Order: sequence, then C-alpha cells, then structure tokens
Amino acid sequence: MARSAGGLGGVLDDVLAPAPQDRYDAPAGSAVAALERLPVKGKAPKTGYSREQFGQAWRDVDANGCDTRDDVLARDLTDVVFSRTDPCQVSSGVLVDPYTPKEIRFQRGPRSAEVQIDHVVALSDAWQTGAQQWTPQQREQFANDPLNLLAVDGPLNAAKGDGDAATWLPPNKGFRCQYVARQIAVKAEYGAWVTQAEHDAMADVLATCPRQPLPRDDGGVGPGDAQTGTAPGGTASTAPYASCSAAREAGAGPLRSGDPGWNPRLDRDGDGVACA
Repeated sequence: MARSAGGLGGVLDDVLAPAPQDRYDAPAGSAVAALERLPVKGKAPKTGYSREQFGQAWRDVDANGCDTRDDVLARDLTDVVFSRTDPCQVSSGVLVDPYTPKEIRFQRGPRSAEVQIDHVVALSDAWQTGAQQWTPQQREQFANDPLNLLAVDGPLNAAKGDGDAATWLPPNKGFRCQYVARQIAVKAEYGAWVTQAEHDAMADVLATCPRQPLPRDDGGVGPGDAQTGTAPGGTASTAPYASCSAAREAGAGPLRSGDPGWNPRLDRDGDGVACA
C-alpha cells in the first residue's frame, strides 16, 4: 500500500498507487487474502524459548483418548494397522510424503523416526512471532493442533529445523501452495505475525496459485464433512466421528455402539459408550 507523506511526494504516491481492485481482488477465503491481514513485524528475541514452553508433547487435546501423534499418523498414512493391544497406536502404514513426495513405509520400532510429525509453523518460530505473550494453555494447544501438524519424511523434517517460509520450503514444488496456505492459516488462527521476508516469500509462492484456499480449521482430520456428522447438503452422516470434540459439536455425545457416527477408537474402555 502506498504511503502519502503530503506535498509532491504524496501526489506521486496517489498517482502511482495501484487501483483498489488491483490490490484487493484476492478471493474471500483464500490464502492470499488471509496473508494480507497478517501483521508484519520483526522477530522477537529467542530468549527463554524451550520445548517445555509449549506443554506436554502429543497431549490428547481433542479428548478422543488418543495422543496427537497417533491421531496425525492415522490421518496422514494409508493402509494403517493399529496395535492389537492399543486401539490408538499406529503400528504401521504407508506415507506419501507431501514434502518430497516419496513413499515411506512406516513401522513402529527402531525405524519410527523415518516418519516424523512436523510443526508446519515451528515452535521456535512461533515463540519469536507472538507465542511469548500467549498463555501456557494456548501454547500447548498450538503444539498439538492438527492444523499445524503433518506426517512427513523424518530426515527432511530435521533439516527444516525452525525455518520459516523465507528460509525453507518443501522440495516438492507441487505442495508449496498448500504448505504456505497452512502456515498462514495457523498464524491467523493464533494471532502470530510474519516477518517481511516471510511475507514476501509466501506471496511469491501464492502468486502461482492466487485462489489457493485456506485449509479447514480441523486440519483435515477425518473424511471431509463427516467430522461434524453432516454430509454435503446438510443431511445426516453415518461416517465415524474422528474425535469426541467433533461429536459434541454436532450434539451427538455420548455415543453408543450402533449409533450414527460410532467410532470404536473413541471407546477406550470397551464398554460400548464413548464421549460421555
């Protein structure tokens, strides 16, 4: 946006400034529109940062009885096999890594680290762009929010470190629009800001996909609209609820075996009742 300082400079600014329709034609709900609403500031000092500032790792924030890591593995992998002794624990599956993209066969055990859960907006980056002012509860929610989590290639996740869009983007160029849109959605959701370099890098990516939408607030957990118990068109859905939070939001709790939306993974004690 051009800034007017008055006098001849201000007149020139007004003459050279792009027309309003050129500046604000981003589609509603698009990542481009959301990016332009994010505050742009310099990074705060990293002083005081530690992983512990973001609470318990992989806490069960959606109250489905399963920890966040297993929830994300179950969401992002295919051919998922669960433990015979723990209905939440993902024993194996196949990941088509969005960052490369290559196929990785996940097997819990010594090679578990081949698939890691990436914080799309790194915790350290969040700490320097607003999280220092959040409550401990907000930071813990952020660290376990499926919107900010993706199962990805482990070594590549380690190489990313705490990089933001200005310093790291997925090698898979076909995924960059979705990646940047997710970062924007996360920062918008939690009131974090972006640096100028980060903003410009995001804008460069989105210039190739100006209609890229923001991802859903639920981070895509579960099969589309079945999350809320509603099928397209507003009709009742019998697809399993992915979490007790989704069931309660739809007014469906408690769930009993045989009810529409019943999901045995939510019944941790096996008594036929979930989300009570």
